[in-house]
Amino acid sequence: MKIHGHAALVTGGGSGLGAATAIELARRGAKVSLLDVNVDAAQQVAQTITAAGGQALALGCDVTSGESVQAAVDAATAAHGGARILMNIAGIGSAKRIVAKDGSPAPLADFERVVRVNLIGTYNVARIAAAAMVKLEPLDDGERGVIVNTASVAAFDGQVGQEAYAASKGGVAAMTLPLARDLAQFGVRAVTIAPGLFHTPLMDELPQAVQASLAASIPFPKRLGRPEEFAQLAASIVENTALNGEVIRLDGALRMAPR
Repeated sequence: MKIHGHAALVTGGGSGLGAATAIELARRGAKVSLLDVNVDAAQQVAQTITAAGGQALALGCDVTSGESVQAAVDAATAAHGGARILMNIAGIGSAKRIVAKDGSPAPLADFERVVRVNLIGTYNVARIAAAAMVKLEPLDDGERGVIVNTASVAAFDGQVGQEAYAASKGGVAAMTLPLARDLAQFGVRAVTIAPGLFHTPLMDELPQAVQASLAASIPFPKRLGRPEEFAQLAASIVENTALNGEVIRLDGALRMAPR
């Protein structure tokens, strides 16, 4: 699918990987709607896009709420037309051992929150966006749309204390093939990116020494991933129609150690 001229939805578009992806899609000519619970951050990214001559709309959206997602998709459709591209990038991190040092069990609410945002939120947006995509007229090759979800290498190499995060991202990875099979009849593809260690606002919260140590653990290139590199892969997935039902690690050959 050629990106130019098509409408795109980007969840988590207010920062990090989502912001970089929204900017890259707009650079390639997409009409981008940025869906983020932090609408002010999304608005700043949208202003950056429009200042560069692109088309962008910032919309407040809670990915865990069906009503919120539907309202955002409706608003995006009214502004840009039906979206053929969905970038499902919104997510949260977590690190909490299942048994604390004092012997108490981890709060179940913490696990539920991470799974609700990362896994249920991903599915929630995908189901609503897909329902709109399948109603669009097919392109010349029969394709109607593409969904790109975001997992993590933690889905396969979860570290100590990452039970919730790894489970949520593992669910996204496992959902990829059945999602692609389910939507194949409509000409809608589904692919997942599993990024490794990337330089995002969440990473910036760590001390520089910790960031340097993490970067040194990556075989090559020996640095943190750049959000622009995630965005380039996401855009390439849209443009390569043969990519479907696959989980792609983007990690510099990193395999996470236990801690």
